[in-house]
Amino acid sequence: MNYQIKASSMANQDAIIHIKESDIDFGTTVATADSLPNPAELFLGSLAACMLKNVERFSDLLKFTYSKATLDIKATRLENPPRMDQIVYNLTIYSDDEKLNTALLKKNLEKFGTIYNTVKLSSSIAGTVNVKDNV
Repeated sequence: MNYQIKASSMANQDAIIHIKESDIDFGTTVATADSLPNPAELFLGSLAACMLKNVERFSDLLKFTYSKATLDIKATRLENPPRMDQIVYNLTIYSDDEKLNTALLKKNLEKFGTIYNTVKLSSSIAGTVNVKDNV
């Protein structure tokens, strides 16, 4: 598989990532630091997207149902060299399905996630998978 995106920016303005039929605005200026995602947040968003996509994928393979999944990710930025580290996630699956094996789901998310495996090569990453009753 190969992937391709495009991105563009204008001087003194924010930038846009162009992916398929989507445009994702992100901040590159001080004026939007509090309103648009920055590159570090987009990086963590990519990890979240990978994990949530795999929750959907593994719900079919592991034969469990769920109504919703939420993911909280926190990371620390190190200064020298500048990089992300100490990434911690908390995945919550809303399900009443007794077949949902959270330990197996977590193992599969961490073993087969493309972005997850890319991130773990350069950063420490750990997390939990919890189940709550359907909402």
